[in-house]
Amino acid sequence: MPRGARERRAAILELASTSGLTSVEELSAAFGVTASTIRRDLAQLQSAGQLARTYGGAMALDGQLEASVRQRNGEAAGAKEAIARWAADQVRPGETILLDSGSTTTALARELAHRRDLTIVTTAITVLQELAHAADLRVECLGGSLRQLSQGFVGPLAEAALDRMSFDRAFLGADGVTAEHGICEADLEQTRLKELMAQRADRVYLLVHAAKLGHRPFRAHAPIGPEWTLVTDPGAETAATAPFHARGIDLVVVDRAHRAPASRAG
Repeated sequence: MPRGARERRAAILELASTSGLTSVEELSAAFGVTASTIRRDLAQLQSAGQLARTYGGAMALDGQLEASVRQRNGEAAGAKEAIARWAADQVRPGETILLDSGSTTTALARELAHRRDLTIVTTAITVLQELAHAADLRVECLGGSLRQLSQGFVGPLAEAALDRMSFDRAFLGADGVTAEHGICEADLEQTRLKELMAQRADRVYLLVHAAKLGHRPFRAHAPIGPEWTLVTDPGAETAATAPFHARGIDLVVVDRAHRAPASRAG
């Protein structure tokens, strides 16, 4: 039996990898420690991007580590900026919009920072930083538990706040997206929150650069709604977009030069 916290956490990772889903109670009994100790272990492993927390336990991430927002900021920057410009063009004066956490939604916040007559609600610290000095905007934040890697709030407090709000448009991000499974995230609380966000919005946009299409790095998923619009960049190959077209999903491929859709289906 592992003696120290480091050995125990390594053993937890191995168990989660082989069994897929492991409960706090099972882990507590297996290692002869309290449930509180196991919860601290799981929180540490989640913070390191090695496990995804579930209700009551944890699941393995198939060897894929979750990237931090800082790491993602340097990926496909031009594509994300083009997607953000297109998304900003959809927003109308007087609207209330919701911005998810993520590097592309943060780029969208940057595009909207100089607008007027908008209410922007977000779960993301990075979005708040972009809008901190936007004097002509009303900015609100959903509370909750902070996920350091995503720099976003999740959990019951965020979900409760959504019950009292509605939005003209919601702009969501994702770690990956497939036509079959929908949004893929490292944490079930994230996918749950995204589903609730979508339910509170008149229009929903899923903003993902081309490399995320067909990519399913983790085991937590949320389905794409029938009225959602999936927005990506010209780097998306036909093989990646075809499954979305086949399911009738509204797909926009942003033209970087003209800020307009290069192709659309659905």
